[in-house]
Amino acid sequence: MQQTHTAAVSDPIFEVRDVSVSFDMDRGESRVLDEVDIDIQRGEILGVVGESGSGKSMFASALLDAVVDPGVLTGDISFHPEDGPSVDLLDRSDDEDIKDIRWRQIAMVFQGAMSSFNPTMTIEDHFRETLSIHDYDVEEGMERARDLLSDLYLEADQVLGSHPHELSGGMSQRALIALALVLEPEVLVMDEPTAALDLLMQRSIIELIKDIARERDLTIVFITHDLPLVANLADRLAVLYAFEFIEVGPADDVLTGAKHPYTRALLNATPNLDTPREEMRPIEGAAPDPVNVPEGCSYHPRCPMADETCVREDPPLDGDDDAHAAACHYVERVPDEVPLTIREVTIND
Repeated sequence: MQQTHTAAVSDPIFEVRDVSVSFDMDRGESRVLDEVDIDIQRGEILGVVGESGSGKSMFASALLDAVVDPGVLTGDISFHPEDGPSVDLLDRSDDEDIKDIRWRQIAMVFQGAMSSFNPTMTIEDHFRETLSIHDYDVEEGMERARDLLSDLYLEADQVLGSHPHELSGGMSQRALIALALVLEPEVLVMDEPTAALDLLMQRSIIELIKDIARERDLTIVFITHDLPLVANLADRLAVLYAFEFIEVGPADDVLTGAKHPYTRALLNATPNLDTPREEMRPIEGAAPDPVNVPEGCSYHPRCPMADETCVREDPPLDGDDDAHAAACHYVERVPDEVPLTIREVTIND
């Protein structure tokens, strides 16, 4: 199991300990989240990054105790709201209790707004239904909905009166963000929320998310495979590989001085207009099968630095300080042996 990583100034809204998600399959147990430990700090924007199939979406679902059957979620997730007692999210026997926490305190924005909306309902119907289900004053909530839509640069009356298919992709995604915020949650979990949008709209929504997080004191967990996108948003980055965190640290430190060979390979493989094509390096090999994750360091079959120690021993998520940690036996050698070829990464101000 990996060691717990915490930020230097610790005020966690989530404490995640030894959390796993597994599925029983004919060919064996498929573990798609593997004993992950992390603290998520109140008010931060945490970017969770990794290749497709690395466990990002399962981590998002785990934070809401929303792993679907037949998945099995184990471990401990403590949620510390601003007001009220701490909650053990995985020890809630009453479905009404967990429903009260979801949306009211922890909301989620999924990838692809069109699949999240009911096509037979107007956008206003979605807001009213959400407010009513959670016993909110509907008319008061609709005023808040209009304010949220305006903050997201949408014409509120026009959007509320529309069906989902009548909105563009960018408009529907912003309407979904407003819907997630209408109950005034403390935490917003966003799972690839801009993946279906063009680059210009992605950048626009990222700027809107930053503004909303600041104005509404939100904690945001932003899940993506797109490092350049999250570079201009996140305060911290957590890199997933083979269903566990292999590097966690401040965004600028990770992007300019990554300590794990996988993170550096991921950066070198990222398309960048400032880096010549011949200098970009695809990551050799493939991510591991969740039924057959390698022993030792899970990255060793793809790592140019791997030796017998890496094959035998799983390195802990550790570092010289509390702020930036990496799960690698040879952190000191990584900069020389896996040099960064990228010329520039846009970093959050």
